[in-house]
Amino acid sequence: MFNILVFAGTTEGRELAEFCVAEQISASFSVTTDYGAALLPQSEFLTILQGKLDCTQMQQLFSQNRYNLVIDATHPYAVEATKTIRSACSLTEVPYYRLLREESTHALSGTVVDSMEDLIAYVNQDNRILFSTMGSKELPALTAVQGYRERVWARLLPIPEGEALCTKWGFDPQKIIWGRGPFSLEENKQHLLRSGAQVLITKETGSVGGYAEKAEAAAQCGVELITIKRPTETGLTPKEVREMLLEQKQKKISIGVEDFKTLIDWNGYFVDKTGRKTL
Repeated sequence: MFNILVFAGTTEGRELAEFCVAEQISASFSVTTDYGAALLPQSEFLTILQGKLDCTQMQQLFSQNRYNLVIDATHPYAVEATKTIRSACSLTEVPYYRLLREESTHALSGTVVDSMEDLIAYVNQDNRILFSTMGSKELPALTAVQGYRERVWARLLPIPEGEALCTKWGFDPQKIIWGRGPFSLEENKQHLLRSGAQVLITKETGSVGGYAEKAEAAAQCGVELITIKRPTETGLTPKEVREMLLEQKQKKISIGVEDFKTLIDWNGYFVDKTGRKTL
């Protein structure tokens, strides 16, 4: 039996799950939240694992289920998650494959920075109103913005985790725009106008994350766009991962055929696939 584990939680992870269902490829998908689990299709071919795992827990999971390979389809900016998955795979000698988000056809525009630290340093040079499209996980980091309670607006998924973080870190609930993307050009413009933002802060999310629509909305509204560059990674494209899974599926089928090439009849003879009997 060929066991596959995918760490999901992104659009790419959901699309890979849909591909596995369509191609009848059995696989386990690991997500950290209820929202991530709800995005995945329900199917007899998928096993959904939910909950955040540390390196030790991952090693135990890999060993117990004897996975033949692990696919990391976590968010491009989930650097620590990727490090943990890589480490667990290395320690258990399970092959690791990184699924890369496809590059956006829209070139980066506006101000481009290398890290959240650089972004914070840049926006703290003045007191302009900020509109963040970076999600709830970046709320703790945004508390380093001077006067963040007054200056920071954020667009977040309407999930309990986001609400809890807003409360914990003291963000003004009146400055939160709840919604599920992808967002159109017009929706981005409406959100910028509603917030009165002078700066839109985002990440290099590619086409999947609607980067082009955000960049164009900022340009049309006369708002500065600040983008955190995506970490440099090596790995496989979604197409290459799909081809790899199809290849493994075909190997599995071939092995199954080989197992049945030779059968034993009731007279104690071996019967091969041509129908010839031998002792």
